[in-house]
This record gives sequence, C-alpha cells and structure tokens, in this order.
Amino acid sequence: MSDALITLEIEKLVAGGLGLARDESGVVLVRGALPGERVTARLRAGKGVRQGEVVEVLRRSPDRVDGPELPTADLAFASYAAQLAFKRAFVEEALTRIAKVRHTVGETVPSPQEWHYRNTAQYLVTPQGLAYRERRGHGPQAFTQDPLVMEQIRAVAERLDPAHLDPVTEVAFRASQLTGEVVAAIIGAGEPKQFLRASDHLMDSGVAGVSLAQPAGRRFSAGVRLVAGESEIREQFGRVQVSVSATGFAQVNPAAAGLAYVRAAELAGTGEHAVDLYGGAGAIARHLSPNFRRVTVLDSSSEALSRGRQDVALSGEKNVTYRSGDAARFSELGTDVIVVDPPRAGLEAEAREQIHASTADRLVYVSCDPATWARDIGEFARRGWKLGEVTPHDFYPQTSHVEIVSVLNR
Repeated sequence: MSDALITLEIEKLVAGGLGLARDESGVVLVRGALPGERVTARLRAGKGVRQGEVVEVLRRSPDRVDGPELPTADLAFASYAAQLAFKRAFVEEALTRIAKVRHTVGETVPSPQEWHYRNTAQYLVTPQGLAYRERRGHGPQAFTQDPLVMEQIRAVAERLDPAHLDPVTEVAFRASQLTGEVVAAIIGAGEPKQFLRASDHLMDSGVAGVSLAQPAGRRFSAGVRLVAGESEIREQFGRVQVSVSATGFAQVNPAAAGLAYVRAAELAGTGEHAVDLYGGAGAIARHLSPNFRRVTVLDSSSEALSRGRQDVALSGEKNVTYRSGDAARFSELGTDVIVVDPPRAGLEAEAREQIHASTADRLVYVSCDPATWARDIGEFARRGWKLGEVTPHDFYPQTSHVEIVSVLNR
C-alpha cells in the first residue's frame, strides 16, 4: 500500500536516524521523528520493514529544533546534545544486540564545530546552480548555501556561474582549515582542453588547483588528471600535517578526526612495532610513531601511500614505513599492537583471522559503522580478547553517522 497516512508513537531512534514505532502490523521506521513524539507519517511502498516519513508532528519532543532540511543531514532537527546521546545509544545497542557483549560505552566526544565543519563536498552542476546529488529517489536539489561545509568552500561556491562550468557534470571540493586553500575536481567526459574554460572559472573563483576526473561508477576510479594549479593542499589532523586532495580519501572533519587519532594513539600505548591496517596516508600511524620503534602502514591505495610517503619525507619521521597490501593477507611477525580503521564493511573474515593469528596482544579498532564494528568485536570477544575503552566520536554533526574508538586486549 503506497502513501498511506498513519499516526504513530515513536519509541526510540535506531541506526540511520530512524524513529522506531509499532502498530498492530509490527515495526515501522520513520524518518524525521524523535523518541517520545506522536507523529503522522506517510508510509512508502516496499518490501521488508515498513518505512515512512513524518508529515506532521502531533506531540513535539523537547529535543526537537528547527533545522535546515538537507538530504545530507538526517538529524539536523534534533538538538546537538540529543544527537550526541543518540549516537552513544546506537553504539550501545550494536554492542548488546550484535556483539552480544555487555560493556560500558563512554559519552560521545563532540565535534569542535557543529556546523561548517566539512572540508569536502561533491555537487551536481545544473542550469539552476550547484545541487545536492540525488538521494533516496529525490531528484537533484539546488541550494543557495550548504551549512555543513567549511566557509572556504561556501565562498568559492557562491562565486560560481554554472554557465561557465559547461560541460562539467559534477564538481568536488576539498578545503583546508590550516591554509585556507581549496582545491577542486571537475567530473565530465572528454579531454582536458574541453574543460579549460571551466577550470579558468574555478581558478578565478578562488581555488588553488583543478583536476579532471572521467565519470565512473566508483568515485574517481577512472583516473584523475591535473588541469591547473595544485592537486593537493596541507591540513592538520591532531598532531600531524597531511596532504589532502579533492579526489583522495581523507576524513571530512579534521578537528574531530584529530581528537580521535590522538585518543587511538593513547590506547595503543608503547612498544617495538605497531601496524596500521587500512592505514591510508598514515594519519593514525604517525600519531603512533613517537611511542614505537617502528610503525608499518598497510593499504591497497597507491594514491594514499604515495601521499603518506611524501608527508613523512617532509615531516622527517624516520620510523614509519608504507607498504602496499591487503589487510586480509597481512602477515607481519613481531607486532605488538595493530590499529585498524576499516571501510564501512568492517574487517573481512581473513583479516580477523590474521589479526588473531598475529603476535599482537592489543588491537585498537576505529570504526565508522557500529553494526560491522560490533560483529567484529563479538568475534574477537568469543576468541578470548577483552574489550576495553569504547568511545563514540562525532565526525558528522547533524547526521546519524558515528565513529567509534575502541581497544581490545588479549
């Protein structure tokens, strides 16, 4: 049944920022609702658990605020204090329901900034201007300003005229709080010479460099070429400076990520040898380097490893080594501590096996997904590892995403 209207009492918020309610037919998940609220929701047709969106709030939660309606911000209608509490609850629920582990979860570490914290954004270029990319069946949504991105990106975006960007279909930005610079990547099919006018317009609008990426199913997987200026800028993450680009992976909230990296290094302790799996350009590994005789970074991205090697050549850290490899086939003898910060899918079964078979007696697990983190924590716990500190960190204010910094000991 499509577009049916239903009145519901919201019991709690679950992962994804959805309000959970029940009626005689079972569970309903409602977008835009808060615990304790009575709402009218419009149900969407579909298989599995019924889902809907709030049409009207009949009884309002004291945690509700009037936030902007953005496809990128699914919790902007809750106060920031409430967001932090919800994120802690997501981690607690994943631990008990998925890991089957009873354990204390610390208070969520807040982001230093609640708005204008994102150092990266990717937008569609439309005749009406820049637009949010399509999500959940909604078409492109044009906007005048994005309250999540750093002021440096906002300033560039405000100067752009879509007519001068043709034939660009999408544009991505990366800003630096450290230097104030912005680099851009334009996405479009064709040779660099077809994009010179668009590149000039971006440079005139204040970016420090423009790269060109061909359209691809997976972001920037079809190759990236520098068209003008610089491809990379410097940014501060905790105690280290790293190079970031508009097309490579780096955390979107450097101030918040820096707090997590410092804490991860404290939990890792000291020793002879630490290995950072899925280590990227080595931002976490470099926080470990003062406390270990040597640190090995393992990652499969040649772009990230190359940036990392350049970074340590600049900083002078002599004990950090970068290796290309797959975490599932990692076998490093003489490891005291392993640090992992895997993608959303968590650790592959083979990677869990390699970690358990290693000489490491401590595992620092940083995660961006409570469900896959809890699955992995549960398996390590059943194999005799003991869970220590678990602390949620908020890298993405106004959204339901939560990061976790945790430690396991044998």
